[in-house]
Amino acid sequence: MPLPTHVILVEQSLRSERLDVYVRSQVPELSRGTIQRLMDEGQITVDGKVVKPTHHPRIGEKIEITIPDAKPAEAQPENIPLEILFEDTDLLVLNKPPGIVVHPAAGNEEHTLVNALLHHCAGKLSGIGGVARPGIVHRLDKDTSGCLVVAKNDATHIALSEQFSGRTLEKLYHAILCGDLPKKSGDLRGAIGRHKVQRKKMAVNETKGREAHTSYQVLERLKGATFVEATIHTGRTHQIRVHFQHLGFPVLGDETYGARQSTKFAQTSGYKAPRQMLHAYQITFVHPKTNEPLTCTAPWSEDFKHAFETLRVEKKQVG
Repeated sequence: MPLPTHVILVEQSLRSERLDVYVRSQVPELSRGTIQRLMDEGQITVDGKVVKPTHHPRIGEKIEITIPDAKPAEAQPENIPLEILFEDTDLLVLNKPPGIVVHPAAGNEEHTLVNALLHHCAGKLSGIGGVARPGIVHRLDKDTSGCLVVAKNDATHIALSEQFSGRTLEKLYHAILCGDLPKKSGDLRGAIGRHKVQRKKMAVNETKGREAHTSYQVLERLKGATFVEATIHTGRTHQIRVHFQHLGFPVLGDETYGARQSTKFAQTSGYKAPRQMLHAYQITFVHPKTNEPLTCTAPWSEDFKHAFETLRVEKKQVG
C-alpha cells in the first residue's frame, strides 16, 4: 500500500524563500518540526532529489512530501493501563497521569504513553508524528496530568492539527499557584522564547519570542496559594508555567520555573508538592468525522486532589 504523499507544483520562482518555509505555507497541518524531520529522513524531495531546507523553490519544480506510516520498531507496545475518556475508530482522549513521558526520547525509551498506545490500539495510530510519536497530536509535560488527544489515522491527525494551529479548540487547565494572586482574573500576553542563558528553559522574551496568550480566573483562595482555571489561546512550550512565573506566582511544585518559591512554601506551610500542580482539566474540539463539538473532562489525579484538600481553607468563595 503506497504511503500518503503531498505533491506541490511550484508556480513561480521564490528567490527569497526557503524550501522548508514554503512547504509550511503550502501544507500548514505539518509543523516546522515535522517538516525538518521529514527533510532529515529524505521524505521531502524536489524533482526526485533530496535538497537542503535553504533551497529556493523554482518555477516548474515538483515537491513531493511522503508521510511514513508509524513503525512500532522504534517504540514497542507495552501493556500499561490507560484512563480513556473517549474513544472511537478515529481518535481517543485519555487522562494522562503525572510522572509519565508522552513519547520515547533519549533516556526515556520505554514505559511512555506511546508504548501504552501501541499496545492499546494494536499499532493503529497516525504516522504523521513519525516512528517515535505515532498518533501524538499534541503533548503534555511529564509532570502535567490531564486531557491528551491521540489520532488513529492521518486524516484525523491532520484535521486535529489544524484545530490546534488555528486555535479553534478550547483547552482549560487547573493549577495551584504559589502565593495569593491579587486579581480575580486576567490576561497574560508575554511572548515566549528560549531563555537567554538556560537554553533548556523558556522565558518571556518580547524581542525574540512568539506571541503567547493565557487568560485565567481565580476559583478559590487556598492557604498561601491560589487555585486558578487557565485557558491557553496559543500553544507555546511551557506556556502556563512561564506566564505565571513571569507574573510572580509560579505553579506550586514546579522545580524548573518556581523552585525557590515552592521551597519557601514548603517551609512555611509544611506541605511539599510532589510535582508541578498543573492539570489539563478539559478540552473541547470538533470531531473531524462527525463535525460535532466534543468535550472531554479529566478528573484530578490523587496527588492534585490531595494538594487541594490539604491547602483548602474554610472560606470557599473568591475574595
